[in-house]
Amino acid sequence: MNQFEENVQSNRNDAVDSGVGFIVSFGFFATMFIIATVVQLIGS
Repeated sequence: MNQFEENVQSNRNDAVDSGVGFIVSFGFFATMFIIATVVQLIGS
């Protein structure tokens, strides 16, 4: 084993972190879409 396998800084599940990252990025782009739709409806 190398030194990085012996000295683990975080033993959390990577699937949880990737899920949170997906939800945060999806929420950001959904918010941008909603704001653009509202601006388009107001402008028309």
